[in-house]
Amino acid sequence: MKCILSADDNWAIGLHNSLLIRIPSDMKYFRTITTGHTIIMGRKTLESFPQKAPLPNRTNIILSKDPQYKVKDAIVVHSVEDAIAEAEKTGTEIFVIGGETVYRQFLPYCDEALVTRIHHSYEADAFFPNLDEDPEWELVEEGEEQTCFDIEFSFNRYKRV
Repeated sequence: MKCILSADDNWAIGLHNSLLIRIPSDMKYFRTITTGHTIIMGRKTLESFPQKAPLPNRTNIILSKDPQYKVKDAIVVHSVEDAIAEAEKTGTEIFVIGGETVYRQFLPYCDEALVTRIHHSYEADAFFPNLDEDPEWELVEEGEEQTCFDIEFSFNRYKRV
């Protein structure tokens, strides 16, 4: 299982249930990597999407505490264990896509993290654990620095040691 996310210099990932910034090439990267696979997210992440709809061409698994919560074209589960069980049934790669609480719940089950590091600090209220300071993780691939307008970023890959 893998996490995929974008994070700023402080490992911030969001503000007011939205991404910190939308970088077109990061969106394309996310789409390319996750299409045809399984994605796990929390209810609030789903509700931050356009039309609050599941992402196309992927198996969408939504984690919600609400037993009445239903989503057309998605699998709704109520525990980490149920999410993993449903994801494993698909036979495809599994990506955890957020938000903060979901990342923290699933990180112990992940062996890889694909992190778009945005070389800037933003105001934020959601954060990903700092993998650079976690001895269980190591940076194994640091992508070439890219620029979108005046924002510098790189596509990095971390692996569990």
